Amino acid sequence: MSMPKEEVQRRLYAAYNTLLKKDRALLKLDANERSLTHKLAEHLQVEFPDWDVDCEYNRSEDAPKRLSVQTISTDDTDAHTVFPDIIVHHRNTKNNLVVIEAKKSSTSVGNADEEKLKAYIAEHHYQFAFAVVLPVASRASEANPSTDIVEVRA
Repeated sequence: MSMPKEEVQRRLYAAYNTLLKKDRALLKLDANERSLTHKLAEHLQVEFPDWDVDCEYNRSEDAPKRLSVQTISTDDTDAHTVFPDIIVHHRNTKNNLVVIEAKKSSTSVGNADEEKLKAYIAEHHYQFAFAVVLPVASRASEANPSTDIVEVRA
């Protein structure tokens, strides 16, 4: 099952805007990244009602998803893991629509997330990949989906 890029982007922007509207207090408080991605995933589920939306999902049909890129420990508090932050997919199938890596605006951004996203496209056939900056603390009032959400291509 496929979806046009414009429709995926429209729904992602809508979920992001809902996060800004309903959960700005968490953003201003600079809450943990996992808390913020969980809230974004809840809003994405509303936008993608016929899909499963999961955080840090590590399964591919009946086996764990693995990437060939170097991974970082899964027990850190900044959520640097081999698992994608958020995915929109159909569980127990290879139908993977969107993979998202999110970082707080207070976190230094490197190429690791982009490389992970490219690997998820190549190895798990996600149709779309996005890097999302979650605007926290004083940056929360400057949020803009057109600059905070960037598509990554393989």
